[in-house]
Amino acid sequence: MSKSVLDSKVFHDEAAAYRFVEARIWPEGPICPHCRATGDRVKALKGESTRIGTYKCYGCRKPFTVKIGTIFEASHVKMNLWLQAIYLMCCSKKGISSNQLHRVLGVTLKTAWFMSHRIREAMKDDGSTGPLGGDGEIVEADETFWGPGRAVFQTGRGWVGERGTGGKMKVLTLVERNGRARSMKAEHITAKQAKEFITENADTASRLVTDEARMYPRIGKEFAGHETVNHSRKEYARGDVTTNTVEGYFSVFKRGMRGTYQHCGENHLQRYLAEFDFRYSNRKALGIDDVERTKIALDGVVGKRLTYETIGERA
Repeated sequence: MSKSVLDSKVFHDEAAAYRFVEARIWPEGPICPHCRATGDRVKALKGESTRIGTYKCYGCRKPFTVKIGTIFEASHVKMNLWLQAIYLMCCSKKGISSNQLHRVLGVTLKTAWFMSHRIREAMKDDGSTGPLGGDGEIVEADETFWGPGRAVFQTGRGWVGERGTGGKMKVLTLVERNGRARSMKAEHITAKQAKEFITENADTASRLVTDEARMYPRIGKEFAGHETVNHSRKEYARGDVTTNTVEGYFSVFKRGMRGTYQHCGENHLQRYLAEFDFRYSNRKALGIDDVERTKIALDGVVGKRLTYETIGERA
């Protein structure tokens, strides 16, 4: 974290933080979230008893702030603390725990946990950037498993429970070589489910590279080319045919989940995947620094309201 960023007024002054967020969300000026009025019909309210960042719409006669209709709505946390939290999550390669946010921001642990989930919601890829890959590009696909799994123990009747990946949460990820990543939590990684996810999220003009799993050959027929590496024979690369890129993504994801977050409920896993996808897709190797990554995350706050009552629902 550079000194210039630490000293930035938007992290320490709530009014400056509001102006920064407004400039990002309303580049052409304030917009009433109730009736969509703009221009002269919207005026900033001033006065000692007026909340910072409050406007009044003289079309529908209702007050509003830039928080309405975003992940910040109904939050009593100061906007400069929100920006600090977004920045910390964007610049921490393996994530930052709610406990750490709680200590750094000076908010309660419950508030820090809720803030981090709202920020992950803002980081979700809505698909507006288009499919991964393209003509002449390589897209890697692979699956992995996360979580403690089911207990396995031996009785007189043999093994009870499941070995290996039994009971673990299942993840399928696509990585564009030298580009972006998209992941999904799957109830069961079936050929049908994998085909739907891969063909919807990767340009079929790409070359698809996978391991030797049996579900991939049929999916590969949809693409310009499909090549595999045979891990069971200890083959990990053959020229530019390798899944090392997607496995590198899994390495960062698992280190972050195990070392930083330690526990993740199945109903929250998709949000954590969105967080790791976001940082990977907006990483330094692609010319995006911590500040620019924070600004990109801020672009995703609109229309993604998350309440405490609904946060436990499947993401």
